[in-house]
This record gives sequence, structure tokens and C-alpha cells, in this order.
Amino acid sequence: MPQSNLFGIFQFLGFIPLLLSLVGFFLSIWIVIPAPTMSLLPLGVGAPEVSPWLFLVNAIALLLTVLIHKSWLSNLSLILSLLGIVLSLLPLIQLPAAHGKFAAEMETVLGTDYLKDIPETVQTKMRPQPLFLTDVFRGIPQPEVRIQRGIIFASPDGVDLKLNTYQPLTQGKYPALITIYGGAWRNGTPSSYEKFSCYMAAQGYSVIAIDYRHAPKYKFPAQLEDVQTALHYIKDNASTLEVDPDKMTIMGRSAGGHLATLAAYQQDAIPLRAVISYYGAVNLTEGYYDPPSPNPINTKAVLHDFLGGTPAEFPELYDRASPINYPRPNLPPSLLVYGSQDHIVQKKFGKQLYSKLQATNNSVVWLEIPWAEHAFDAVFPGISNQLALYYTERFLAWSINLASRTPVQ
Repeated sequence: MPQSNLFGIFQFLGFIPLLLSLVGFFLSIWIVIPAPTMSLLPLGVGAPEVSPWLFLVNAIALLLTVLIHKSWLSNLSLILSLLGIVLSLLPLIQLPAAHGKFAAEMETVLGTDYLKDIPETVQTKMRPQPLFLTDVFRGIPQPEVRIQRGIIFASPDGVDLKLNTYQPLTQGKYPALITIYGGAWRNGTPSSYEKFSCYMAAQGYSVIAIDYRHAPKYKFPAQLEDVQTALHYIKDNASTLEVDPDKMTIMGRSAGGHLATLAAYQQDAIPLRAVISYYGAVNLTEGYYDPPSPNPINTKAVLHDFLGGTPAEFPELYDRASPINYPRPNLPPSLLVYGSQDHIVQKKFGKQLYSKLQATNNSVVWLEIPWAEHAFDAVFPGISNQLALYYTERFLAWSINLASRTPVQ
């Protein structure tokens, strides 16, 4: 081979560490920099969740840089890869303290022995620790479950509303976990977050993922009415859906978390064991006037689509649509999960609901993930979702197996 060709090959190899370090550093910076636009939001959401992958990329870049140290470019690669390693380690460094705080919160609210009433057969299925690095790389194992999609439960205004069911392989009568998808009240389907639904079904639940009409064509309270219709349908068809009607829990994410809490806290709500909200909207009036910065989804436009105008135009409607206005004694126990870095629904609004539920003597657990953005659990094997899943399944099992064995009114 001519000497010039060999020189070209070695020169090309010298650029590989730089390219790898550039990629690793660019992806890692989104762990600490909030996404300014909707198109960049997936980077802000995903980077912290795949930080072990990013650490590996940055570490490989560093190793190659050391092995192929040829020019000033190697110095640049060295700096970038070292910075990338530091950034990618931040979530993992914070995880032990977050885990300890969550464990203390659970025991404070639910009791130090809150797991004692959970059957051993249920406990053995739960994740034994809050993070498995192997699962970040390979994915969380997905046992086989039974799935039915597209069951029509109502047709308001000619719109077919459907639900999906996810159930254990053996037919039976199971506690129900009713899930509501997010999507700014404007989009989404019951098939969203299907890996979570399958996981929980394998744990011994009938997971019922429900639909609702979307804004801007259909404005509030259409969405709440659809959720209420779904709840009554599930209760009325409990036998067909393999649901224990006395052991029903509702859960939602983002807009779905908003609808879950709103439905569960109504005066005429059907009995529920608990409500779980992942980063759900809480105070729509304050959310309109105090949007996040940056504001990648344009909060004011989303709320305008959902409610048909501004708080100045429809103050009573905004109040009616805000879960913050509904806490009263004897509500179902609540689990509120938010990310400290959420730039869609700010954590401070979730904390408002937490404080108001406490003030009305309700059981409420607050879990705040320090490094997490909105929709962190879209990355199912990510470190935030593993941590949230660990506590969610314990809270759910506790609420389902309350010693009273009677649903909370």
C-alpha cells in the first residue's frame, strides 16, 4: 500500500475520537440545559435517562483519544470527553440521595411497615431495587400478557372512544389500574406507554387504558366527562373486563395526570383506591400567567386550545378545570411524581397540590426526581422511570391491599 494511503488512513483514524467526543458531549449537555423548542425536547427528556449510555460513549472517546494522541485535536477531544463523562454521571450521582428521600417519604406517609399488608406473592414480583444498569442497556424485561385493543366504551358526538386492556395470562378478577395518556389534551391514544401497561399487567393488574376527546375541537369539560364515562363503563362491565370493582386505581401522565386527579377528587366520583399523577397539570390559571422558561410547548396556546380562552375571559372555567381547587378530607390516597427539571409542568404547581392535600388531612406522597424532565418515563428503561416504577408499584400495592379492604370514598 502506498505511503500516502497509509498516512490518510491514520489521519482519518485520528478524527474518530474527536467525532465521538463531540457526539457524546453534545448529547450529554442536554442533561443540564433545558430544551428551548419542541423539536429539541426529546433531547432534554432522553439525555438524563440514557446517561449510562452517554457515559459509555464518552469513556470510549476518552480511551481512543489517549491511544491516538496525535495533535491539538486530541487535546480538544480530551476536554470534551472529560466534560461529557462528568455530565453523564450527574444523574447517577444524585440517585442514591433521591432513593433515600423517597424511601423516607413513603414511610412517613404510609407507615414504616406499609409493606406488611402486601401479600408475599405480590412483593416477589416487584422490582427488588430502584435501578438496574443492565436494564438501561437491554431494556426492562417484558413478560407476555393478554392484550385487547380498540374496545368502544362510548360515542359522544359521534366520536368512538376506545379502551385497551392489558391483563395477566390467566383469566381472573384483578385489581384495576386505569391509565390516562398525556399529550396536552390534544393528542395521544390508549396505546401510549404500552410497555408500562404490559409490565403492570404482568404484576397482576387489569390495566385499562382509556381514551378521551381532544382539544381544540372538544374543549373542557368534554375530557373530564369522557373519563367519568369510562370509569362507570369499567365498573358496570367489571366482570367482562376481569376487574375487581372494589379495587380500582386511576393514573395519568401530564394532561392525563390532570384528568386523573380531577376525576378522582370530584364530589360524585366513583370509589377509588388511589390516584397516581405523573407530572400532571394542577393550577391552570397560575400556569397560564407563569409559564416555564424556556417554554417549548407554548403553555398559553395549549391552555387556550383546551379551555377556549384566557383566565381573564373564563375565570370560573379555569378554576373548575384546576385540581388545586378540589382537595377536601377523605380523598383517595395520592402519589405525585414530578421532575425537578420539568419545563412543561413546573414542579412548584405539583407541590401546591401536595401541600393542599396535606392541609386537608389526606394521604399524599411526593416524589421529586432531581434530574428529570417532563415525560421522563417515555424512556421506559431509563433511570428516572426505573426509580419511579420502584415506588409506584409499592404505592399501588399498598393502596390496593389496605387493611380496611374497603375502597376510599
